[in-house]
Amino acid sequence: QVQLVESGGGAVQAGGSLRLSCAASGYTYRLNCMAWFRQAPGKEREGVATIYDGGSSAFYANYAAFVKGRFTISRGKDTVYLQMTNLNPEDTAMYYCAAAALCRYGVLTSGSVEYWGQGTQVTVSS
Repeated sequence: QVQLVESGGGAVQAGGSLRLSCAASGYTYRLNCMAWFRQAPGKEREGVATIYDGGSSAFYANYAAFVKGRFTISRGKDTVYLQMTNLNPEDTAMYYCAAAALCRYGVLTSGSVEYWGQGTQVTVSS
């Protein structure tokens, strides 16, 4: 079993930055693919960024188009981070950490997620 716990959300003004963290515990050796998703009120959950183990201790990342170079996903031993810069009100959402043993084509889709965190709220004011 795996547990994911997010932290780092909060309220910022447009143009500000936040760093989200997701601490994984349990059978973390299985988690070759980790990702961040977000869900705004009245909208579907969408993928933000994926980081996966490409072998030989090399990690690779993929981002949603709307990130546009503003966000960076990274991974520590049992933690995944999402550094968010130049935030705008459209980034307001609940952000969820997700994990799976595998992700196809380097992107973790919601249908393939094995474990979800409880979410951390990000609110960006104009």
